[in-house]
Amino acid sequence: MAMLSFERKYRVRGGTLLGGDLFDFWVGPFYVGFFGVTAAFFAILGTLLIIWGAALGPTWNIWQISIAPPDIKYGLRFAPLAAGGLWQLITICAVGSFVSWALREVEICRKLGIGYHVPAAFGMAIFAYVSLNVIRPLLMGAWGVGFPYGIFSHLDWVSNTGYQYLSFHYNPAHMIAVSFFFATTFALSLHGGLILSAANPPRGGTVKSVEEENTYFRDAIGYSIGSLGIHRLGLFLAVSAVFFSAVCILLSGPFWTHGWPSWWGWWLNLPIWH
Repeated sequence: MAMLSFERKYRVRGGTLLGGDLFDFWVGPFYVGFFGVTAAFFAILGTLLIIWGAALGPTWNIWQISIAPPDIKYGLRFAPLAAGGLWQLITICAVGSFVSWALREVEICRKLGIGYHVPAAFGMAIFAYVSLNVIRPLLMGAWGVGFPYGIFSHLDWVSNTGYQYLSFHYNPAHMIAVSFFFATTFALSLHGGLILSAANPPRGGTVKSVEEENTYFRDAIGYSIGSLGIHRLGLFLAVSAVFFSAVCILLSGPFWTHGWPSWWGWWLNLPIWH
């Protein structure tokens, strides 16, 4: 069945959160909706502001263009446009665009009659971004601790923030986040490898069934989580990785100001070593 003919069943009025029927239509295969319009507005405006900031800067080299946050001395006040005000406006546009896109996904889920797993997962990614450029600066009292918008400048910020706490790898939430990232890759690579091997048998062979896939893992590790279970596990691992990556930066600065290696002093003070 062609995708467009299948989608006719779901291209019905209703399910909108805001705007009613005003933007309740499709352009080709893409649903518009009120939040689709606001997402496009914020994305275009933010992009134009980045171009404006690049025009004020010393270079058009895409690797070196950087829109820096305001100086620490401005605290949480609005800064002049050329001194970080553009960064503040771009951040507002970014948050507006991301949240609009998530709400548009909610409207699509309502039309399809499915759960809100996709917007919920995307919401966790939004939380990670907001943690860096909104929540952490608010907790530390200055927008200047946010990261700049640029390629090399952003990488420099990541490196400098890591060295600021001596070794960011000793951050326990960072350790948990990295473990979840690796676990996500491992679990879904096992799943992908199984699907490829089952769906691409040798010449003359037959495509394997789901039960044969389950049997393989029962024989290999003693348990098969199942076709639905592996996708639920993948979602859990990925969302957990993003959540703890946000937690690790929120802890650094607002709640822990020393080098992270010194946090592990409690381990050396355990009675078992004495």
